[in-house]
Amino acid sequence: MTENIENNEVVETPVELSAGEMLRNARTTGRRKREIPTISKQLCIREEFLEALENGDYSVIPEPVYILGFARNYAMELGLNPDEVVAKIKKEMGMTSDCAADDDEDTSACAMPSIKEESWGKMTFVKAYQFVYQHWLWFLGGVLAIALIIFAIVMLTPSKSEPEPVPTVVDTVVTVEEKDKEPEYKQTVRERFGVDNRETANVVLQASQESWVKVEDGRGNTVFSRVLVPGDLYYVPKGDKYKATFGNAGGIDIWVNGKLVPDAGPDHTRKTGISLAPKNLTAAKKE
Repeated sequence: MTENIENNEVVETPVELSAGEMLRNARTTGRRKREIPTISKQLCIREEFLEALENGDYSVIPEPVYILGFARNYAMELGLNPDEVVAKIKKEMGMTSDCAADDDEDTSACAMPSIKEESWGKMTFVKAYQFVYQHWLWFLGGVLAIALIIFAIVMLTPSKSEPEPVPTVVDTVVTVEEKDKEPEYKQTVRERFGVDNRETANVVLQASQESWVKVEDGRGNTVFSRVLVPGDLYYVPKGDKYKATFGNAGGIDIWVNGKLVPDAGPDHTRKTGISLAPKNLTAAKKE
């Protein structure tokens, strides 16, 4: 009996690429090869952060939420599937568990708790404990100094029993106006940005999903660029000359004079040249 060994074919198992290798290959191969400095200027993301994503060195980027936000926008810019790249990074960083075995099951509830509890909460607590342990004499001295200052203020402040001032009509009016300036946001406010514009802003942006937001003035100068996470607010400067770019158009709620207007686009879609003029946003709502 003879065996036909010559006809046997060796089948090679395809090697799964990491998230960084996918990003680097998409940038350096094909007809449209691109350089990191060029993409860095377009996305307003530092070059070292883009290099860290390609090298899989995620420790260079300060927080996991920024790692995922930068990776999503980088993948969309290179024409990759952002969900696939983000899922690979979560797996590489140990943010996912085995709570879902099939592709049809929702794994969103499995990934996010590990970001906050393991990567952020636990590491922060350990670092804080080590710092306090190494400099406990400084902390003890600081606590004693603060206690002495408080004791001196209490002893030197004369006790006065003065009647509380009766609020005037003007005080009441100002309080009502200030209350009316803030709409009833759909998301609980996490952080506020552009607070210098808070008193005059007619347009307020709030993230309902993770999204990169860039705002430019009439000359094309960037006045704000940041990845917003759910609950973050940005007060747009007053005026009709500002335009925005949303990395996730469906993830940004737009409030005009305290009223919510339609989203700039569907979820996970990048939109550029969005006019932030109140009259344009209101007109879009009527249409």
